[in-house]
Order: sequence, then C-alpha cells, then structure tokens
Amino acid sequence: MPRTVWSGAITFGLVTVPIHVVGATEDHSIHFHQYHLADQGRIRYRKICELEDREVSQDEIGKGYEMTKTQVIPITDDDLSNLPLPTAKAIEIDAFVPLESIDPIRIADGYYLQPAGQVAAKPYKLLVQALGRSAKVAVVKYAWSGRERLGLLRVRDDVLVLHAMRWPDEIRDPAPLLPPPVEVSDAEIEGALALMDTMTVDQLEGPDFQDRYTEAIARIIEAKREEKPLPEAPEPQEPAQVLDLMAALNASVQQAKASRGGAGPAQVHELPKPKKAAAKKQPAKKAAAKKTPAKKTAGRRPRSA
Repeated sequence: MPRTVWSGAITFGLVTVPIHVVGATEDHSIHFHQYHLADQGRIRYRKICELEDREVSQDEIGKGYEMTKTQVIPITDDDLSNLPLPTAKAIEIDAFVPLESIDPIRIADGYYLQPAGQVAAKPYKLLVQALGRSAKVAVVKYAWSGRERLGLLRVRDDVLVLHAMRWPDEIRDPAPLLPPPVEVSDAEIEGALALMDTMTVDQLEGPDFQDRYTEAIARIIEAKREEKPLPEAPEPQEPAQVLDLMAALNASVQQAKASRGGAGPAQVHELPKPKKAAAKKQPAKKAAAKKTPAKKTAGRRPRSA
C-alpha cells in the first residue's frame, strides 16, 4: 500500500470530503550511488554549517528566507501548516471544465485520493458519480510544500485522481522555436496521415511500450556480477537526410506495415500516387533543407513561492 503524502479534505461548495493523498505512479528505474574508485567507499554528502565549519544533525536544521546576506527570516513547519489560505488544509474545487479544454503540457504528476474513513464514503462517491455523469473535470487549488498549486480532479476506475497542474505563467512561449516559413503540399500532408494510420494502435501496451533502457542497464549489471562479457550495443543509425519527403513517407509506410506483419488497423487515408506528388517535389526539398536549424531554449522566469 503506498504511503500517504498528504491528508486534508476536498471542498465542493458546502460539501466536505476528508481524504488521504497517495502516489498514483511508481518509479521502476535503476538508481546508482557514487563510490570512490580506489576502494569502492560510498561517497556521501554531509550538511556543513558554513559559519562553524562543522557537520550539523537534522534536528539543528530549519527553513528560512534570505532577505539579505546577513538577515534570514526563520520559517517553521507550524508556520507553513497554518498559512492564511483556504487551501492550506483543503483541496478547493474552483470550477468544472471539459478535459479537452486543458492543454496537456500543463498536467504534471498524478495522485490517488482515498476517502478518510466511513464518514467520507458517501460524499466521495457522490463526487465520483457526479464527475462521471458530467464528463467534466474539476479545477482545484491546494497548498503543498510551501506554495499554492493548481490541480485537476478526475475519475479513474471509480477513484478520484488529482493531477498537479502548472500555472499559466509557468508555460514557456513556444514562438521562438517555430521554424522558418515553409510550404507543405496537400500530397505530403496526406502521406503523413497515411503513415499515422499505419502506426495507430488501440492501447499503449505490448513490447513496443516497455522501458528498454532499464532492461539494458539490468543486463549490464547482471553481466558484471557474473563476470561475463557485456552485451553488445547495436550500431547507432545515422539519421538519413531527407531529400525527397514523399519518397521518405512511402518508405516509412511500407516499413510500418512490415513491422506489423502486413496487418494493421483500417486505412483511412490512402497514400497519394507518385505522379500527383511529382509536381511538388521541389518545394519539399526546400522544406527539408529549412527544417535543420537547432532549436533554441527559452529562458524561464523564476516563479515566486
């Protein structure tokens, strides 16, 4: 059973639902420690007071806000647990919106909300069924880890799920990343749609959706433990330079079909015939040539707590 990371209540108008928050996801990746190469001694980081030049224990450490280099305002856990906010001890529902109206880039980690005892069972189920019938999600506010956060509340298998959301000013403007103006023909768009149809699946399951990186790390660890030769790494494939976009789309469709044994979902879009695409090959070359500049990363403005 996952541990409780926060306890409080959902407020829905005058309705209160006491809940416990637990993690909805698990980390199955392999983690490493740092070791001294000479003798394999574990490398650890110690907390040193820069004024006394000595290691301090956890009970000597507190939080503080640095006003100046010589003035620190101490902040205690009691201060944070008694914030003058209605969301300090509650997940407050502010609005209901269609899920498709929320840009997925704003959605972050997910948590399951568990009803806290028998008294919460009925209002919890009421909210679950109301959300299910409305086909909407709830936009909420809550305060964790020293700041107020925005969240999304939805239903998954009759359980309430809280997704952390980013505030609007935390999303970077993508405008600086746009490529130079180029022309894309209808034939090229239809070719891309045909490739998308060939690659369409019903569920994200099966061998194509497994963590191959973690599996490869596990094989290396096992080989070293047994003092066997390390698994051979496949030769990296150099990305091909796209000179003929339509030819690349045709080849990609055939490759996708072959990887699925020639069978796949029904084709909605037919790949255009080469004759129709031939007249517009020259713009495709220009489009390919102009798509090569490296992307720029926009700077992020710090957000106040």
